[in-house]
Amino acid sequence: MESDPDHVEHIWIVTGPAGCGKTTVAQHLAETLGLPYVEGDDFHPVANKQKMAEGHPLTDADRWDWLITLREEAIKQLRTSNSVIVTCSALKHKYRDVIRVANYEHPSVQVHFIYLKVDEQTLQQRVKERVGHYMKEGMVHSQMAALEEPEEDQEWDVLRVDVRNDKEEVQRNALALVRQKLKEYEHANGVAN
Repeated sequence: MESDPDHVEHIWIVTGPAGCGKTTVAQHLAETLGLPYVEGDDFHPVANKQKMAEGHPLTDADRWDWLITLREEAIKQLRTSNSVIVTCSALKHKYRDVIRVANYEHPSVQVHFIYLKVDEQTLQQRVKERVGHYMKEGMVHSQMAALEEPEEDQEWDVLRVDVRNDKEEVQRNALALVRQKLKEYEHANGVAN
C-alpha cells in the first residue's frame, strides 16, 4: 500500500443475507473490472460451516475472528491491486464496523459496502433452489431477523442495489454504482486511481 495522500485503495464488500446474490455480483464486478476477488464463505472456520450446515445460526462470537480474517485478507490483496472485491454478509452495523477498521489501520484504504437489498420471500426461494451450499432454507429467517439494514444517514459508505430485478440488471446496477464511486474519487483527487 502506498503512502501518497492522493492514492486511494478500495475494498468493495458485497453484502446482504444468504441467497441475495453476493457471489454472482462479486464475481461479475471482479471479472469486469479485473480485480481480485475474495469469497468470504471460504474464510469461515470449519466449526462455523458445520454449525450452519446443522441449521444453527452463528453468534457474534462465531463471527468476530472471521470478520477480522476477511478484513486482513482484503488488505493483503491491496498489495497487488488498488481495489479488491469481497463477499461478506455483514448483517449488522457492528460487523460492518469491523471491516471499516481497515481505514483506521491504513488511511489510504476506503471501504465501500454494496448492499444487496432483498425481501425474505425471494431469499427463501433462492436458497431452496441452491445445490451444495451449507446454508439451508431454514437459516434465511434467522439471517433476516439479524439483519440491520444500513441507514443512509449513518452509513454513508453503503451503496444499495435492489436485487428483485433479474440477475443481469442487478449486475449492471452494481457495476454502475462502483464506477460512479470510482469517478468521484478520481475527480476529488484529480488523479486516476
